[in-house]
Amino acid sequence: MKIEFTKMHGAGNDYIYVNTLKYTINDPEALSIKWSKYHTGIGSDGLVLIGKSDIADFSMRIFNADGSEAMMCGNASRCIGKYVYEYGLTDKCAVTLETLSGIKKLYLNVNNGIVDSVTVDMGESRNFGKVDLGEGYGFASGISVSMGNPHLVIFVDDISQVELEKVGPRIEHHPLFPDRVNVEFAQLLPDGNIRMRVWERGSGITQACGTGACATFVAANYSGLCGEAANIVMDGGVLKISRENETSHILMEGAATKVFDGTIDTDADLG
Repeated sequence: MKIEFTKMHGAGNDYIYVNTLKYTINDPEALSIKWSKYHTGIGSDGLVLIGKSDIADFSMRIFNADGSEAMMCGNASRCIGKYVYEYGLTDKCAVTLETLSGIKKLYLNVNNGIVDSVTVDMGESRNFGKVDLGEGYGFASGISVSMGNPHLVIFVDDISQVELEKVGPRIEHHPLFPDRVNVEFAQLLPDGNIRMRVWERGSGITQACGTGACATFVAANYSGLCGEAANIVMDGGVLKISRENETSHILMEGAATKVFDGTIDTDADLG
């Protein structure tokens, strides 16, 4: 079966998007593995399915490049906001999205029919505090934060010295995190911004992580390193993260970019 897809990215965090209101996707785990390969597939950090919902305007399912299903992705949420508006699935500038970590609210900044940026209400952060890693991981401790999915934020003096490809997978599989964990390394910059790099569970090194940027902000705020708003500078771009005073919800603002549309055969052998 041939289906249409759209490749989009938020701050370099790129996914393949399929409208399941139009197409039925069987075995998305296997397709995500096959399509995400950069040399033999489309190339992405994973597969995102946009679908119907009984409790929100739309639903989102996310499959990482290794086929595992993720609970939430902030960058993908922003891209879905752009997709549903620009492809005529809604004319609303405030959209609700059902995810495995609850309903998220998307606020679209629209100019001349184009969604320039999206602010996502990520809800409240939960279960944050210091975690001791023990010996053999290269870093003594980090700050654990849940943004609907698990994160461990480790602050360093010089992020350029972190060998992310080596320490990331080891910490991801730390016995303290039986469901694995996303790992962020962060450095406070002289201008008050925060530089962050991420090892995402199930995908490895990615250009950006929306929930990871939120977790980094929460950890920095918890540690007294920033106020109620901060720019998180990642390999693929910058996200503005803030805390809403009345609700204590974490707000994430950033761009969403369409890369290209395409058609692919679900039965094609891509290696």
